[in-house]
Amino acid sequence: MSAALDSLLDLLDLEQIERDIFRGTSRSAVVPRVFGGQVAAQALVAAGRTVPADRAAHSLHSYFLRMGDPGAPIVYSVDRIRDGRSFTTRRVVAVQHGQPIFHLSASFQTYEEGLEHQAAMPPAPDPETLPTAAQMLPRYADRFSRPGVVDRLIEARAAVDLRYVDAPPFGSVGEPREPRSQVWFRTNGKLADDPLLHVCMATYVSDMTLLDSVLLAHGRGGWAVGDVVGASLDHAMWFHRPFRADEWLLYDQESPSASGGRGLGQARIHTQDGRLAITVIQEGVVRVPRH
Repeated sequence: MSAALDSLLDLLDLEQIERDIFRGTSRSAVVPRVFGGQVAAQALVAAGRTVPADRAAHSLHSYFLRMGDPGAPIVYSVDRIRDGRSFTTRRVVAVQHGQPIFHLSASFQTYEEGLEHQAAMPPAPDPETLPTAAQMLPRYADRFSRPGVVDRLIEARAAVDLRYVDAPPFGSVGEPREPRSQVWFRTNGKLADDPLLHVCMATYVSDMTLLDSVLLAHGRGGWAVGDVVGASLDHAMWFHRPFRADEWLLYDQESPSASGGRGLGQARIHTQDGRLAITVIQEGVVRVPRH
């Protein structure tokens, strides 16, 4: 296991301070705020720790309410909304400086047999043939508005091996493309066999690139380039089938709409052998800076 992955696992291992109250810390991000995927994953960890082990997370719905302060702890308060025969529902509020910064509702279900069908996995190249972040990012150092961005991006992604199928938004600035993006990802090291850990790790990664397809449609490079400003507004995920976050997952993303200073991204995550594991939808603020 890499040191970066070990550090991320420590970040997700929340401190329990009361029966349904947990506390987490933050790590440095490319932008001076708490990374949305981190607070979403930590909130899901908090919810999952109040649920019987035989009930797996099958969906989450969340709202980012305020910018998180990376220098302050985050307190996660869990409400036990419902414990039914098959389903368990939890609500989590993340608080900093006395104010809620994030709200999550998550549902968990006992395993049962049922009808089966799924969308086919789209074509994609073998992830082993694609460059790593450390190999790819330095090529675009001249695209970023501030020095040191490449190093911070590489550091932020050191725990996860994330590989773009095509050039990322900052690789084709000024050239509008089809609003679709694919990346392969897996953790940089093996994880324990805890299903909640794999779901939380996928939640963490899911916020890294989902709005890329919005940027591609308009030839924008992104927050690190400085030609847009933005933040996640809400984030929803449905976990369809078991998967491992330490094995290759294809994140197939597209944007059906952008309007009113907001952009919508939707995606499917498939295992390497073609099983549909997760569906993701996110809306975010995407604004052109006013000079």
